[in-house]
Amino acid sequence: MSSSQSTAVTKPRLIILTTGGTIASVNGQPMIDGPALVQAVPDIAEHATITVETFSKIGSSQMTPAHWLRLAQRINQLLQDDPGLSGVVITHGTDTMEETAYFLNLAIRSKKPIVLVGSMRSANEISADGPANLLNAVRVAVDENSIGKGVLVVLNEEISAAREVWKTHNRRVETFQSAAGFLGVVDPDQIRYYRNPIHPHTYQVPFELDKVTALPKVELVMDFTGFDPAILTYFAGKGLDGLVIGSFAGGRISSGMLEGMKRAAEKGIPLVIASQVPEGRIIGYPSYPFPVVFAPDLSPKKARILLLLALMKTQDTKELQTFFERY
Repeated sequence: MSSSQSTAVTKPRLIILTTGGTIASVNGQPMIDGPALVQAVPDIAEHATITVETFSKIGSSQMTPAHWLRLAQRINQLLQDDPGLSGVVITHGTDTMEETAYFLNLAIRSKKPIVLVGSMRSANEISADGPANLLNAVRVAVDENSIGKGVLVVLNEEISAAREVWKTHNRRVETFQSAAGFLGVVDPDQIRYYRNPIHPHTYQVPFELDKVTALPKVELVMDFTGFDPAILTYFAGKGLDGLVIGSFAGGRISSGMLEGMKRAAEKGIPLVIASQVPEGRIIGYPSYPFPVVFAPDLSPKKARILLLLALMKTQDTKELQTFFERY
């Protein structure tokens, strides 16, 4: 058969949702539109047929739970309406990428790869990392070994699980790290995975958001030396559905925080304690004179996300604790 008679190889199809962030930023100028952001990396076309959709044009420090809810609903709808899609790539700022990734990890109802990607350098900086990161994210999203691994974060040629990843540096391109180690790496010739996520995710979780119009109201308060219990008195009067406490190591809290939590508990507000220390877990949960839920190894920010979703299932402390042990 001649080359003119050969059948063209059908490339995988991906949706790229752009939300803004440094990857779309040019210092002193408006953010780059989604299509232009993708067109600036022509090598992407070698790996997939791309459709680009602009979700938002904001820095990720401006993300809110309302954005998360709409983003999750949009992704679920896209995957439901078009079963032929291979996956979704989301361009996103790095400030809250770990939070958005974990929310989506609990909210997307599909085995297909969902990959978040961003950059630490603006598009017009020398050695901007955005183009390489975006190309690598597309390569990860179309790799068959990415299926069923939950929501992934790809930067600096490293693949992280949404639950485990966190930002560790204000500037360096290797800012994202993982206490459990990276899931894999993006090499020039192939995607290499070394392990799978342990905790249930995406299609394995019970949270249904398609008809949800607003998430529960959950705040986060960090403990510190000399904490004034009046701070929690204020929050307890704001009609909260739940409250996360960023404790000292091991779930320990100050006397002021203890008094403040007591006042919040008296109003029936579910309380979750998560350690501010980034690695390790809370062992042998401390005893408190009121019901408390512990997040064994989630950061306070991610504990808030899980509580947002778990509260749609239950407000019972024992039942909430099972969610924190499992997810």
